[in-house]
Amino acid sequence: MSGKLEHIPGVAKTFPREPAAVQKGIGVLGLHEGRTLLVGLNRTTRARAVAGCDLDANKIAACRAELPQLFYTSSYAEMLVRRDVEIVAIYTPDALHGEHVVAAFEAGKDVICTKPLVNSMADAKRVLAAARRTGRKLLVGQSTRFFEPFQRQRAAFERGEVGALELVDAHYVHRMDWFYEKSPWAATDTDWIFLGMSHPIDLVRWYLGSIDAVQASGSTSELARRHGVKGFDIYVANLRSRDGRIARAMGHYGLHELPSARNAIELMLYGSRGTSLAQYHDMRYVHTASDGSEVTEDALYALRHHYFNSEVHGMHYGEFANYAEHFAGALIDGTPHSPNLEEGLETFCVMEAVRRSAHSGTWVSVQPLLDEL
Repeated sequence: MSGKLEHIPGVAKTFPREPAAVQKGIGVLGLHEGRTLLVGLNRTTRARAVAGCDLDANKIAACRAELPQLFYTSSYAEMLVRRDVEIVAIYTPDALHGEHVVAAFEAGKDVICTKPLVNSMADAKRVLAAARRTGRKLLVGQSTRFFEPFQRQRAAFERGEVGALELVDAHYVHRMDWFYEKSPWAATDTDWIFLGMSHPIDLVRWYLGSIDAVQASGSTSELARRHGVKGFDIYVANLRSRDGRIARAMGHYGLHELPSARNAIELMLYGSRGTSLAQYHDMRYVHTASDGSEVTEDALYALRHHYFNSEVHGMHYGEFANYAEHFAGALIDGTPHSPNLEEGLETFCVMEAVRRSAHSGTWVSVQPLLDEL
């Protein structure tokens, strides 16, 4: 019996079944969010979990209790020498991504790296040089692209249902007390432009392509000040594509949320033939039908097990499984994958331009950053 969920456009969703003839073995570095991928890989047919690595013995123990058949180690080097680890999936603090990606490339591994790919120009250059030197491939784990409503929205856009795209409006808003407590480095070693804002900015680039220039404003919430955040945790950015189309990306990470009023992540597409909205954490895709009426598709309960591991809302099981399946399939079949290394680095340059604009108050061109990279 096939495990595929029928009549769902976009990335195929699978439940446990007989393994495919060819699979890519995945080893995960960082077993907090990375544990979610290891569990989620029971939904895939072209990728399989083989190893987990973390410096925290408690995280290894928790993961081993759920997935005892895997290999575990606290040594990244020990995981990298394993022949059954063909793809390394990296879920470590932002400032370590560059170092960990380069090590995987040099060990002959392809890489999945959670967003943001990097958070500094120095690491962007290191990763690009290592990719050119080794020829290895990378997928940026932009999970929102692989969530059900955004997959449906993209498929409809590619079918021409929105028409010519005229405006894109994306946001990600989420209160982050829990994140500071779990990951204190978020306050001191990175910027929310690379953390939360990587979602809406990536969504804008997904639809508009290369960005020519940005203009942004930023401020700091009371929550961020309490946790000693160095930069801004509230951003509003205007983005202009090379062909002149425009978009807005917004983020707020210290707010008091109204989940029933606004989803954490929303993407609005305004086109010449229609409008569409994709939402996360909910599973709603709202769009203009051919007769002009409004249609809402809500797959939350039908697909809850795949996306939320039987939780109403929770970790990223389904999205992670979808992008691992997408990347493994591309490597096996020799087909393109997205977002790839080049897209990830270009998105980094756009995020850096937004960060600089928020501090300077002026329009910032993206091309000089790309030239520097």
